[in-house]
Amino acid sequence: MTDGMLLRELLNEPDLAQYACIMIDEAHERTLHTDIIFGLIKDIARFRKDLKVLISSATVDAEKFADYFSCSTYFVPGRRFPVDILHTKAPEADYLDAVIVTVLQIHVTQPLGGDILVFLTGQEEVETCVEILTQRTRALGSKIHELLITRIYATLPTDLQIEIFEPTPPNARKVVIATNIAETSITIDGIVYVVDPGFSKQKTYNPHTGMESLIVTPISRASADQRAGRAGRVAPGKCFRLYTLWSFHNEMDDFMVPEIQRTNLGNVVLLLKSLGINDLLHFDFLDPPPAETLIRALEQLYALGSLNDRGQLTKVGRRMAELPVDPMLSRTMLASEEYKCSEEIATICSMLSVNNAIFYRPKDKIVHADNARMVFNRPEGDQITLMNVYNQWAETQFSENWCRENFIQPRSMQRARDIRDQLVGLFERVEIEPTSNLNDVDSICKAITAGFFYHTGRLQNSGTYRTIKQGQSVHIHPSSSLFQKLPRWVLYYELVYTSQEFMRQVLEVKPEWLVEIAPHYYKKKVTQKGSVGGKDSSSSQFVVEVE
Repeated sequence: MTDGMLLRELLNEPDLAQYACIMIDEAHERTLHTDIIFGLIKDIARFRKDLKVLISSATVDAEKFADYFSCSTYFVPGRRFPVDILHTKAPEADYLDAVIVTVLQIHVTQPLGGDILVFLTGQEEVETCVEILTQRTRALGSKIHELLITRIYATLPTDLQIEIFEPTPPNARKVVIATNIAETSITIDGIVYVVDPGFSKQKTYNPHTGMESLIVTPISRASADQRAGRAGRVAPGKCFRLYTLWSFHNEMDDFMVPEIQRTNLGNVVLLLKSLGINDLLHFDFLDPPPAETLIRALEQLYALGSLNDRGQLTKVGRRMAELPVDPMLSRTMLASEEYKCSEEIATICSMLSVNNAIFYRPKDKIVHADNARMVFNRPEGDQITLMNVYNQWAETQFSENWCRENFIQPRSMQRARDIRDQLVGLFERVEIEPTSNLNDVDSICKAITAGFFYHTGRLQNSGTYRTIKQGQSVHIHPSSSLFQKLPRWVLYYELVYTSQEFMRQVLEVKPEWLVEIAPHYYKKKVTQKGSVGGKDSSSSQFVVEVE
């Protein structure tokens, strides 16, 4: 099972009585859910002496885990082949160009019979590398053996992903251009050479602004060793590190920063509160999260009505904890009952939960993909657009061909369907009556507002938006259906920083909805704005009031 599934098990059975042994693999990844499980299992093990717990990883900080759990460590030697590790003599000014040159040098100088695995930071880099490598191998023509160029990243359609697993033909070599999904998540047969530029994209969260960023950062030494290990699975291999040995020892951390220290903790706090853990600042985390992030999460949950003024879980909070989605989505689900649109909100919440992986935008068909996407756009905003996509897909009996024709990811849609089925299956448990009101878009938008009133922005004279809570200057993401429209008031699903500060998944809202739905958070203020014809003129202005 996944770490998320085990956390759900803990909600239903806090002592895990039906389990005699729990093994947690790939512990070095330090995901958010895994770190919470560590703390909970450590607590359970204190009174369940019969419970056996195994923590395993190829590159884990064994001493740290042994101190945390007060346990023994065992080293199990593997059967990997030796890997020669080669560093550059000087730092590379352009690591992408260095990757391409290194791949061609390996292909030309090393004997056939071993494939190449390249690690890059994201989809854009992968596609650029594939494009340039294709051009250069075509220019070389018959001077070199055939080089099959394949790629892998999380949002790549499944039919293109499976190309990396196809056997390499005789007298040819395969190169796989990958993100760090290939570090641990998958194993590709035939890899003998690894090219490692030493970077990855890491998600960070700023609790002060509420903004998430994907930042290119140096990998840890543990990740570097994990990447090098990919070259020694089937034969002796070589790892070409495009950074110096000095950089490896002096500029890289031993291990990556745990996710719990760089992400929004709303879901975690709600889960721990539902398990009866109220003193979060003193919870026995392996690595405690920043106090400011915890306080931000508590503040948000209080605004959503899931915590009372003493920090205790309310009835609303208990119902929210039963739904395996972000707290703002779960609050939206509960509000859907009042607005008689629970079926539509279940669709929207499931589509928002698949992390912007609905539309596929291949580099060679960008115009076609953008035109196909615009057909689904709805003037109310992105949440209604996503619902429109799902409903049209459902009308085709969930056709994969329809997805491909419209540049939509079939795998992401299937995941959204699974999440939706799970949410609808929980209606009875959280006392939500299944209702549908597809034609009343205002009611659907009001239900979304009930969960996301905390995430609102107002248009400024400059054409940018200012978030109401933090006063942050932000923009509507170019992929949004509201990018050209620029409505006066919007709510957003998340703030992200890429080339600049963006709001993602944006919905137009009316200011009177905010006062109606969240009177504890917003109030209407009448201000005098001079006189017209000898009479005072007044206008309604909405300002935030945080309790």
